[in-house]
Amino acid sequence: MNPAKPLLELRAVRKTYGSGEAAMHALRGVSLKINRGEFVAVMGPSGSGKSTCMNILGCMDQPTAGQYLFEDVEVGELTRDQRTLLRRYYLGFIFQGFNLLNRTSALENVELPLIYRGVAASERRAAAYRALKTVGLTGWERHMPNELSGGQQQRVAIARAIVTQPLLLLADEPTGNLDSQRSREVMDLLTGFNRDHGITIVMVTHEADMAAYAKRIVHFRDGLIETDQATENGAC
Repeated sequence: MNPAKPLLELRAVRKTYGSGEAAMHALRGVSLKINRGEFVAVMGPSGSGKSTCMNILGCMDQPTAGQYLFEDVEVGELTRDQRTLLRRYYLGFIFQGFNLLNRTSALENVELPLIYRGVAASERRAAAYRALKTVGLTGWERHMPNELSGGQQQRVAIARAIVTQPLLLLADEPTGNLDSQRSREVMDLLTGFNRDHGITIVMVTHEADMAAYAKRIVHFRDGLIETDQATENGAC
């Protein structure tokens, strides 16, 4: 791995849904570089292309044209199975809706990515306990999602995302369902992971006060990057 290379790069990426007069151009030639250890907030109005960009970065969608490189590897040249392995071993995901399994305990929810990796039961159980401790949920391991507050559920979701120690953490509106205090707690956690563990974070948000936690804000409009600026955190 060459540390001079960006962790990920989009080169003139276009994404079109449909064809002819019904075609919807979600991305119109987006170029973007994100280096290891950055914390980038992605903003923009509905329909601006930010969610489509996030889906491409997470290997859940592919560009219509252009290139997506991860660690200098052209993701578009990977097979479906290889893209699945990229997600499994290098990416972590946090969603606005938590996406927890309702009939599964907090501990078992956090273990899930390690099950997909084939990690032995004792090892993954220990890793899940550590991840829940990291997000302040020691003692809540056996609780079901419906026994947890919204903030606690999001902490479980964060623990699940970081239990694999991903290179890249993709967060889609991680505070969208939380009140102000819980939102700040979640952002403090994410900031700590970025600062203390070097996890690269790309976060989609509508909230300017949450975006301010990032080191850099990329603003989308009409399928293009309108602005790309460092914040006070990034300027330090």
